[in-house]
Amino acid sequence: MWKRIRRAAPALLILLLAAPPAAANVQGTAVDSNLRHWLKAAVDKADSFEDRFDAEVWLVDMSNRIRRYVPDDAERLHILRAAHREAQRAGLPPDLVLAVIHTESLFQRFAISVVGAQGLMQVMPFWKAEIGRPQDNLTDIDTNLRYGCTILAYYLEVAKGDITEALARYNGSYGRMKYPKKVFLAQNRYSD
Repeated sequence: MWKRIRRAAPALLILLLAAPPAAANVQGTAVDSNLRHWLKAAVDKADSFEDRFDAEVWLVDMSNRIRRYVPDDAERLHILRAAHREAQRAGLPPDLVLAVIHTESLFQRFAISVVGAQGLMQVMPFWKAEIGRPQDNLTDIDTNLRYGCTILAYYLEVAKGDITEALARYNGSYGRMKYPKKVFLAQNRYSD
């Protein structure tokens, strides 16, 4: 599937970035000039990608996949850029990070769990005190993804590369399979 997207991406991007708003239609959704502006800005700032083409393809594809959860173009692209950047920084697959976000908060940056976990990746506030940064805002997209990806990467290291165990540790359900299975199911939505 990735090869098909990669081959179709130039035509898709020409439609997306150059066509008049009323004429552009990507997967049945009208593309307005605001979305075109935000996508272009996001691609221009997509510094975690190896090249611009990869950034364009991934951002357009993932933007369409999470549009129903994050209708605001600017916020959606901010989440995607930050998720990709933090995944790369932490050595995690971006599709795994998106799957954790999907499972934890359904892309709702202001989500708060019954136990007090906050933000996209549902980070527990005690971590702020643990690292001496009580002023950090865990509902801030960049902050939350930095914490969440770092924590997940640490648990992956502790689990010696066992993603199932790392996910269970991340969720606080070590030894149980329910949470990792939910993440793996969600990961299928964001894989090539």
